[in-house]
Amino acid sequence: MMEKIEKILAGYREEMMETVQRWVQVPSIKGDPAPGAPFGVEARKALDVAMEDCARMGLPSEIIDGYAGHADLGEGDTYEALAILAHLDVVPVGDGWTVEPFGGLRKDGKIYGRGTSDDKGPAVAAMYAMRAVKEAGIPLRRKVRLILGCDEECGSSDLAYYVTKVTMPRSGFSPDADYPVINIEKGGAHVHFKGQLSKDGLQIISFQVGERANVVPGYASAVVAGDEETAKAAVAAGEKLGFPVHAKAEEGKVLIETIGINGHAAYPSHARNAIGEMLLVMKELGAEGPIKDLAEAIGMTYNGENLGIAMQDEISGELTGNLGIITVENGCVEAVVDIRYPVLFNLEEGVKLIRMRLPKMEITVPTWRKPHHVSQHTELVQELLEAYHEVTGGEKRTIAIGGGTYAQSMEEGVAFGASFPGEEELAHQADEYIKEEVVYQNARIFANAIIRLAGSKE
Repeated sequence: MMEKIEKILAGYREEMMETVQRWVQVPSIKGDPAPGAPFGVEARKALDVAMEDCARMGLPSEIIDGYAGHADLGEGDTYEALAILAHLDVVPVGDGWTVEPFGGLRKDGKIYGRGTSDDKGPAVAAMYAMRAVKEAGIPLRRKVRLILGCDEECGSSDLAYYVTKVTMPRSGFSPDADYPVINIEKGGAHVHFKGQLSKDGLQIISFQVGERANVVPGYASAVVAGDEETAKAAVAAGEKLGFPVHAKAEEGKVLIETIGINGHAAYPSHARNAIGEMLLVMKELGAEGPIKDLAEAIGMTYNGENLGIAMQDEISGELTGNLGIITVENGCVEAVVDIRYPVLFNLEEGVKLIRMRLPKMEITVPTWRKPHHVSQHTELVQELLEAYHEVTGGEKRTIAIGGGTYAQSMEEGVAFGASFPGEEELAHQADEYIKEEVVYQNARIFANAIIRLAGSKE
């Protein structure tokens, strides 16, 4: 069976890459709601393009009020179907790009653009895997449903709506993380901090950085009261602290810029938070009140140690935190920290500890999600491991991550791919790309998984 699949996929390889380019060229960042487009017209356009491609491949498709869409292979009860869940929305572009973020540039065996690796490239691979299984004429014992959403990056309200209109399959996978199989996803919470700026010490005129809490900001700028000496002191603070700082004085104000390394909030150790850098610089310049408190309690740390909530467990690893958004406005500072916490972490107790650490700030947790854990001994996990191993020869093992995927929307859902071990982490980063070979290998692996989990056993 796999020989026939291989031949079909090889024949579509160039078309597959061109499809990734077309999908990436739709700038599907969440926008203002419009009729039939709850997440903006570009997100709806991305959904239309994807569903039209599915239909063209003989996979009956349906769009659910602009929130999400699905395409089917085979027949059968939807609840018992094998689900493959991916998303079409992308995070904002951010700074540091050297290529057009939505150009879909192909160069040196790579396709560049926001969303190539997270999550349009893997979604395209899943679609072509379903097409190959269909064209190979492989009999199925259960339906396979590809579900594509438009709001994964902002809380998955798309699937929350989708499940009120359509039955969600009980079991499946989301190609939105790493191989081999991710059967544990940490809990997540957006912790909001609010406090009144101090009238003492360094006076901050403007400081607004970050659009999404799940992105580690790689650049920050702020304007403070001061002169040439203040600017020199800011640069010196950066030299002392070990990161680049630029500062320029003009008419009683100083523009300060800090340069970090952007990345995904689930992997903060791979990045360097420019907001944290700015807070530490401001503290060195004499900031008081909540700015100083945040510098000391968070700064550039990313494991919750200074907040008093650091912990790890054997099955899911350590807690991580990312200070992704900060705003100074009308004498008030507000900040949002994206926390990914282990299975055994008690969020309620953790918030109490944070409030004890920062008693002068208002601490709220408006959004949060529980940890997600699927036993490694299930048929789903074991067959996915076999599918991955058969195609790549890679190790059959399960892992835990800090990221949250659509897998959590299913009773028995896991993340499966689409990044291979040892590959550079590119999600949410500048010059995001996916290797053409990775797209092709993903299609081979997903086709194998479909055959194992949905193919007839007769």
